[in-house]
Amino acid sequence: MSKKVISHIALFIVNLLYGANYVIAKGVMPKYVGPNGFILMRVVGAVTLFWMILLFKLQKVAKKDLIRLAFCGLFGVGMNQLLFFNGLMRTSPLNSSIIMTTTPIIVFVLSIIILKEKSTQTKVLGITLGAIGSISLTYLSSGENGYASSLGDLFIFLNAISYSFYLVLVKPLMVKYSPLTVITWVFTFGLIYVLLWPFSTAEISAITWQSMPTNIPWRILFVVVGVTFLPYLLTVFAMKDVSPSVASSYIYFQPVLAGVFIYISFLIGSDDYTADFSIWKILCAVLIFVGVYLVSKK
Repeated sequence: MSKKVISHIALFIVNLLYGANYVIAKGVMPKYVGPNGFILMRVVGAVTLFWMILLFKLQKVAKKDLIRLAFCGLFGVGMNQLLFFNGLMRTSPLNSSIIMTTTPIIVFVLSIIILKEKSTQTKVLGITLGAIGSISLTYLSSGENGYASSLGDLFIFLNAISYSFYLVLVKPLMVKYSPLTVITWVFTFGLIYVLLWPFSTAEISAITWQSMPTNIPWRILFVVVGVTFLPYLLTVFAMKDVSPSVASSYIYFQPVLAGVFIYISFLIGSDDYTADFSIWKILCAVLIFVGVYLVSKK
């Protein structure tokens, strides 16, 4: 088996883990762990694991770059993850996964504003279609009886904007330093912001571990290791043989995989989010996918 094929398998596993996360993490919140406390555990675990690896190959970081890293920690971890879990708690896993696919469109818009990249009529059409799909999805959520909600969708969309800011800001750092150095410092600064958010420590204190069903701690461990730490390592491994544009295209799998895990969860008698499936959401997803394709097209 060639290295390129193995890299594609690694990227699929990454998005498989992300797809499962929409269902597994939502089943924990807010009954057992609040979203803010959940993120605190997630970031503490990731920072610990990243530093354990980085210490074997420590790279010096210039003082002037610490400011940019601090902003990356704010947009890439602090705001991004807090908004995502607070949104996921309030809306459906399906909506969350669909809205996250708008990230490439938001990144391009920010690149036009911040990096002065040139636009074309095709890309403007892509931005327009993606926006129509996202707005329609949020509008549909306001009148549903399932788990979806327009407030939760808004949080997920703001999370995508925050993460897009991070992707634009982190680009120069990825050229200068190793990816492991960058992500470790980003998560370290992110941990500071999450600790400063008062709800994080309060929700940790409110956890009653003794009364939890035995599967809940395993779900928490999955989110900390399987959705935060492991996907990063697999992505870094895959990027050695696969271009960034190919790697980013795997985000299209997330709504499909999230839908599969929603159905599996229903079949095994666990959490039931199947009420959120509808033909209109599929049409919204198609609009977003076409928009992302037009924006990403050379």
